[in-house]
Amino acid sequence: MLRVLSCITTEHDLRLVVFAGFLCLVSCAAAMMLLQRAHRARGYVRWIWLVSAGTSGGFGIWATHFVAMLAYEASLVLGYEPSRTLLSLAISVTTTFLAVAVASSLTGRLAFIMAGLLFGLGVSTMHFVGMTAIEFPGEIHWDATLVWSAILLAVVFSVPGFSSVSPGRRSPKRLASAATLLTLGIVSMHFTSMGGVTMTPVADSPLPSNLLSPALMVIVIATTALSLLFSVLAAALFASRSETATVAMNTRFRHLVQGVSDYAIYLLDPSGRVTNWNVGAQRMKGYADGEIVGKNFAVFYSEDERLTGAPEQALHTALASGKFETEGWRYRKNGTAFWASVVIDPIYDEHNDHIGFAKITRDCTEAKDSAARLMDVTNNLSIALNTMGHGIALFDANELLILHNELFREIIEFPPSLDIVGRSFHSLCYERFKTDQTGSHDADGLYAVHRALFTAPGGGEISREVANGRTIRTMHRPTGDGSFVMTLEDITARVDAEEKIRHLARHDALTGLANRHQFGERLDAAIENVSGGEKVAAICIDLDDFKEINDRYGHAMGDKVLYALATRMQKLMGENEAVGRFGGDEFVAFKRFVHERDLEEFISRLFRALTERIAIDETEILPGASIGVSVYPSDATDSEKLLNNADMAMYRSKAQPEQRISFYEAAMDEAARERRAMGRDLGVALEEKQFFLVYQVQKAARTRETTGYEVLLRWRHPQRGLISPGTFIPIAEECGLISTIGDWVLEEACREAVAWGLGHKIAVNLSPLQLGDVSLVDKVRSVLLRTGLPPSRLELEVTESAIIGDKGRALHILRQIRAMGVMIAIDDFGTGYSSLETLRAFPFDKIKLDRSFVNELDGRQSKAFIRAIVALGKSLNVTILAEGAETEDQLQVLVSEGCDEVQGFLFGRPCPIDSLQDPGLDLPALTA
Repeated sequence: MLRVLSCITTEHDLRLVVFAGFLCLVSCAAAMMLLQRAHRARGYVRWIWLVSAGTSGGFGIWATHFVAMLAYEASLVLGYEPSRTLLSLAISVTTTFLAVAVASSLTGRLAFIMAGLLFGLGVSTMHFVGMTAIEFPGEIHWDATLVWSAILLAVVFSVPGFSSVSPGRRSPKRLASAATLLTLGIVSMHFTSMGGVTMTPVADSPLPSNLLSPALMVIVIATTALSLLFSVLAAALFASRSETATVAMNTRFRHLVQGVSDYAIYLLDPSGRVTNWNVGAQRMKGYADGEIVGKNFAVFYSEDERLTGAPEQALHTALASGKFETEGWRYRKNGTAFWASVVIDPIYDEHNDHIGFAKITRDCTEAKDSAARLMDVTNNLSIALNTMGHGIALFDANELLILHNELFREIIEFPPSLDIVGRSFHSLCYERFKTDQTGSHDADGLYAVHRALFTAPGGGEISREVANGRTIRTMHRPTGDGSFVMTLEDITARVDAEEKIRHLARHDALTGLANRHQFGERLDAAIENVSGGEKVAAICIDLDDFKEINDRYGHAMGDKVLYALATRMQKLMGENEAVGRFGGDEFVAFKRFVHERDLEEFISRLFRALTERIAIDETEILPGASIGVSVYPSDATDSEKLLNNADMAMYRSKAQPEQRISFYEAAMDEAARERRAMGRDLGVALEEKQFFLVYQVQKAARTRETTGYEVLLRWRHPQRGLISPGTFIPIAEECGLISTIGDWVLEEACREAVAWGLGHKIAVNLSPLQLGDVSLVDKVRSVLLRTGLPPSRLELEVTESAIIGDKGRALHILRQIRAMGVMIAIDDFGTGYSSLETLRAFPFDKIKLDRSFVNELDGRQSKAFIRAIVALGKSLNVTILAEGAETEDQLQVLVSEGCDEVQGFLFGRPCPIDSLQDPGLDLPALTA
C-alpha cells in the first residue's frame, strides 16, 4: 500500500491524476446511463444503446489510462508504439461492449457477475497491453503480487458496479453508485499495477522510429473525449425521440382543448416538455403542433428568466403547492412579447403517480396596456421631472406655481414641510430669503430681476452665487400663453473646473508656482515698467543631483522635495520679485532692482532656501542648486534673451562645483557657439575617418605580464588638431551621436585586435546611452561574428552611473552579453553611484578601482578602501584592477595590498597599437 501511495504522490503529476479520475468517472457514468436505456429498449434500438455504451465507455476508459500514463513522471519514457496502442483501444471498446451486452442480455446474478468479470479482466488487459506500447531505452519489471492485486481490484469493484444498474434499478443514486464503483475499480487497478512497475535503463537499447509522442497522445485523448461527448449526445437524441414516440395522447382531452381558441391549453411531461398543443395555443404563441411538441416550455420565457431557473421553479411550485399562478411577459415564436396570465396544475394517473402538468395561458396584454396607459399618464410627467438633472418648475399666467420636481426644491433649499404649489413667484422670492445666508434680503429686487426675464419675448437667464458658495444658473422660457418654465442648474462644479483650468493654464500643477507662460508675461511686464535706473535680473535655477534623490527615495519623494523648495521660495518673494517653475527640477525667478546689493540679498535668500535641509516623512534631505543670473538691460534687451543668458550662466555653475552662482558673461555666448560648432563637426568626423583608437596596456600586478589593453578613442580634427575625449564625449552625448560613435569603436577595436595575432583581451567602454539600447546584445553578437574575434577576448566596461538609470533592464542586457562569453567590468569603482548592491545583483568579471585612490595612496583611508575592495573581490572571485599607476612606489603598494592587475603611465601612455614597441613584451616580475 505504501508503494502504491508513493507512486501516486511522488511519481505522478497530481493535476493529471485528478483529470484522469474525472474523465474515468464521466466515461463510466455515460456507459451506465446508456446501459439503463438499453434495459428499457427493444429490438435494434437496444443494440444502438449497447454499441454507444461500449464505444463511449471504452474510449473514455482508454483515454483515462493514457492520461494517467501522461501523468507518470518517468523521465525515460520516449513514446508509444502505435500498433499496440491501437490494440489497447480495441480491447477497451470491445470488452466494455461485451460487458454491457452480457449485463443487458442475461438475467439475475449471473448477468452482473459475468459483466463484472468481463469488464474487470478487459480493463486490466487493456492496461497491460497499453503498458507494452511504452518505448524507452530499457526494460520494465513487474511486481507479480501487485499485478494480481490490481486485476482482482478491477473485478471486485466491477461486479457490484454492474449490479447497481441491473433492470428495475433506475434511480440517479444507483447510476452514481455504479459509475463510482467502476471508476474505483479502474483507478485502483491502474495505480496498484503502476506501483509494481520498475523501469530499468539499458545502455544502447535500440528504439523504433515510428513512436507516438506524448504530444500526439494529447491530441488522441482530446479526440477520445469528443467522441465520448458525441456518444452521450447521440444517446440523448435517441432517448428524446424514443420517449416522444411512446407518449400516448388522450384523444378525448385533445378534442376538448383543441376546441378552445381564446386560451392556450396544453400538457407538459414531468420535465416540462410540451406533449400536446391546442388551437388557442397556436394562435396565441405562433407555434404549429409539430414545431413545439417535444420542446421544453422554457422557450416561452425570456433568456434572463431561463438563466435564473424561473421555468423550473414554476413546475416545482405547482408540484409542491398543487397549483402555480402568475402573470408576466411570455414570448411568441416571432420574438414578440405578450402579457400572460398563467395557471399550472400537476396531473396524476390512476395510481397517483405524477405524469405531467396542465398549463392554461390567457393573453392579458390589452387589459394590461389599458391599465398601464392610465398609470403612465399619472406617473410619466413626475418621472420625467424628477429624473432631470435640472430643477424645473411651471408657473401659470398669474405667476402661480403649478408643478415642480424635487430638485427644484432642493436647489432653492425650501424645507420639505413647506407646500409651495399654488404660491406666487413673488411670495417664493420672500421665502427664499428666509433661508439665504448671503446677507441680502432684497426680495423685491430679486423679483424684479427675474420678472424682466420671464416676461421678455424670448425669456432669459442669469447666474448667481448663493449660500454655501454654490453658483446657480436660472433660465426662464415663456410658453406663449402667459405661463413660463423656470429651470435651475447647479453649475458650481463647472465653475470650479473652469477656474481650475484657468489656474492650471498659468501655474505649475505640482508646486502652484507660475508656469512658463505666466512667468514670461510677468517678466515682460517687469521689463516694460522699469524706470529711473531700474534693472531686472532673471535667475535660472537647476537642482543638483536631483536624479539621485528620485533614484534613491522614489519619484514621490522627489515631488515632495520640489514642493517644499517651491513653498520656501514663494514665501520669501517680496515686491517686484517672482518665482516660477518651467518643469523637472528647473526653477526661474526675477527681481526688479536699482542697487546691486538688493540683487545680492535676493540671490542670497534664494540660495539659502534651496540649500537648507528638508525633513520629509522622517527623512532628511540636503538639496543643492546651481544658479545663473542675467541682468536687463546690460546682458539682454528682451525677456527671451535674458532667460537664455541666465540659463548659460547656470550651466557654468553646474560645470564648476566650487562656484554655485554665476553671472552671465559675453564669453559664454562664444563657448555655446563653440559647442554647437563642435557638435556639427562630430556629425562628419566618422565619415571623414577623423577618429582613431589608442591602447593602454594592462599588466598583472606581480608578474607584470600583459593581460590586455584598454581601448581609448581619439579625435584628430582637421583644423583644431587633437581634441580630448573629455571635451567631445559630453558634446556627442548631447547631440545624440554617442551611440553611433560607440558602435564604431566596438567594431574597429575588435577588427584591429583580430589582426594582432595575439591572445590578449581588449577592454571597450560602453556609454550610458549604449547600455540603454535594447539592440546592444544583437550589435555585440554581430560585431563578433563579422570580425571573428573570440568573445573571451572582449571585455566591456560600464560605470554604475550608466546602470542606475534603469537598473533592471541594464543588468538584463549585461547578462545576455556575458552569456556569449564576453567579460563585463565595472569601471571607476569607488566614485559616483558605486554600491555593494550592484555587485550583489550582477557577477562582474572585473572591478576597476578609480585612479583617484591610487593618486592618494599616501593616505590611510585610500589604502583601507583598496584593501577592503581587494578582500571583497577575492570573496566574490572577481579580478581587481587599479587604474593610474605611475610610479614604482605606487605599484609596490598595490601589490602589497593584493591587487590583481594594474594600468597606468608606469607601463606606457596610450598609443596606436602599431606604435607599441612589442604588444606582447612583458617586464620582469615584481616581488611583493
